Amino acid sequence: MNDHARIDAGGALVPQSDAADRVPHSIEAEQQLLGALLTNNDIYDKIAGIIGPQHFYEPVHARIFETAAARIAKNNLASPVTLKAFLEDDEGLKELGGPAYLARIAGAAVSAYAAKDYAQMIYDMAIRRQLIALGQEISAKAAKVDVKSEPKEQIVEAEQQLYKLSEQGQTESGFVSFLRAVTDAVNVANAAYQREGGLAGISTGLVDMDKKLGGLHPSDLLILAGRPSMGKTSLATNIAFNVAKAYKRGIRHDGTEGAIDGGVVGFYSLEMSAEQLAARVLSEAAEVPSEQIRKGDMTEEEFRRFVEAAKTLESCPLYIDDTPALPIAQLAARARRLKRTHGLDLLIVDYLQLVRGTAENRVNEIAEISMGMKAIAKELNIPVIALSQLSRQVESREDKRPQLSDLRESGSIEQDADVVMFVFREEYYVEREKPSDDKMEEIAAWQERMERLHGKAEVVIGKQRHGPIGTVELSFDGRFTRFGNLVKPWQNGNDDGY
Repeated sequence: MNDHARIDAGGALVPQSDAADRVPHSIEAEQQLLGALLTNNDIYDKIAGIIGPQHFYEPVHARIFETAAARIAKNNLASPVTLKAFLEDDEGLKELGGPAYLARIAGAAVSAYAAKDYAQMIYDMAIRRQLIALGQEISAKAAKVDVKSEPKEQIVEAEQQLYKLSEQGQTESGFVSFLRAVTDAVNVANAAYQREGGLAGISTGLVDMDKKLGGLHPSDLLILAGRPSMGKTSLATNIAFNVAKAYKRGIRHDGTEGAIDGGVVGFYSLEMSAEQLAARVLSEAAEVPSEQIRKGDMTEEEFRRFVEAAKTLESCPLYIDDTPALPIAQLAARARRLKRTHGLDLLIVDYLQLVRGTAENRVNEIAEISMGMKAIAKELNIPVIALSQLSRQVESREDKRPQLSDLRESGSIEQDADVVMFVFREEYYVEREKPSDDKMEEIAAWQERMERLHGKAEVVIGKQRHGPIGTVELSFDGRFTRFGNLVKPWQNGNDDGY
């Protein structure tokens, strides 16, 4: 007999050992589901997305389901009579009474309408069994003192296994009716209309960028890329601060409670410490240069502004995690935890290449990370902004404006992203092209060009699934590492204000 037979030859349940009894399972649910399936093959389409043979506790039941599923997939009838030929020699089935057992469970099936509930019940119990097995494996590994297996590595491995387990069986996935899709689209449009023609997504606090993007949309992965010193982190920090500062909680248009303006922001700072990032946000809010904050070199007025900004920021729902080299599985687990405990409306990762994957090949690792980020955005239904480095080939071109092909390991990143944006400050490059002082004409032309570019930055939108590509002009104040809305000359006669 197989390891855990619990049915007698008449198909009835027999008493089991205490150990087997403690393992979550339901033989009755498995019998009812198989009986209903063998009576009505149309049920298979309703349950195929929920369970597979591996979810059955009784091995004989798993083989019956697998054989029936194979026949149904080929448009052949799966009934006690047709399955008899395939399972006649099955040793496990012989111990349960042979093919007669198939007829017995088909005859005992109560109704077809409850099949989906039985399938969900069988799936849930299978997941519980996997959790128990995983727990036992973790416990056994932890008990075994091994030089090669550090506790920290065991924790990461356990989180990755739990993450894989949580990704299984998304029972609501698959095709949706056009009616449901249209309803969702109308709700999004209604949300934008309620904001007086504004945005379907969360506002970045930067007007021109919002117009181009329509805000930050739930389930979108936005890549913000640039060369070093272009201001990627500054722009991400500015957006995080603007979203957290605008946060208001209330009842949304769909009747649920949550952010009606702004949002709760999670910021993974894999390069800078939480304290350095906070200093940047404070510098922007207080309008005190960050190097003065670091040295403590402030006037009384500046220090007062600094303290007031710190008090204001205390209530901002901005959460920073500065753990270096986070694995993608752990990053996802922590984001879920934050959403569960404090809520989460926007996630920012600075930056993508510093996240760890499991693949040994670097290109495959980056693909795993970018797919993981997109999966987080969809699962938590939030926008995810991931910063990314650009390759050095930008520097060798005459025109330093970045292009999609400049993305490092670009294939997978470009493919998974809904929006790809590049931060570009021409002023940075022109500043380094200063001619020698004895070339008067060249110096004059250079100064004129510097004046024209001073305090300006561009965000080049190279890809956008829901809207146009193009360039957004922003102001940039290097003293406070702050991006702002660029006031156009016709708006107040000044071309470099905020």
